Amino acid sequence: MKNIILRYRFFLVMAAVTIGLSIINPLAGEKAVDMTLFSFKEMISVLPPIFILLGLLDVWVPRETMIRYMGEGSGAKGILLAIFLGSAAAGPLYGAFPMAAVFMKKGVKFTNVLIFLGAWSTTKIPMFLFELSALGARFAITRLIASMAGIFVIAHLVDKAVDKKEKTVVYKNASEMN
Repeated sequence: MKNIILRYRFFLVMAAVTIGLSIINPLAGEKAVDMTLFSFKEMISVLPPIFILLGLLDVWVPRETMIRYMGEGSGAKGILLAIFLGSAAAGPLYGAFPMAAVFMKKGVKFTNVLIFLGAWSTTKIPMFLFELSALGARFAITRLIASMAGIFVIAHLVDKAVDKKEKTVVYKNASEMN
């Protein structure tokens, strides 16, 4: 029983806060529950396809292929592939983290994993197309270039800041995930 409470303590605290909010301000409590249910439904609709694709990637693409195209020594090819995969992906950012774990399990270079996460969060192709049509080419291209520069700088700074031992632990944890 104690393990269950410890494992779900954040959920239990948030449920208690929501109940308290509902008692104090029923309208705000109802809105909080509605938002929670909406987010849950969205997550349920997004995650299954992502996990199916991850399963296929994990089974169909050999580790050696991922290392060749995105691993250490992949150079510009690995960077461009990380950008493309992140930019072409659909779904919210929380869908990128399981993908990043599979990439690590497959031996993708740490910097390329970070670039993939940055591209997923910032350089979505549909968003770029919307910006082109709604805000103009000058804005869209400037934002894309600035975003990519930021992604590269942050990826390389994080790569340098995280020591080899920590990276080894992260990769080990990713490889042990089922």
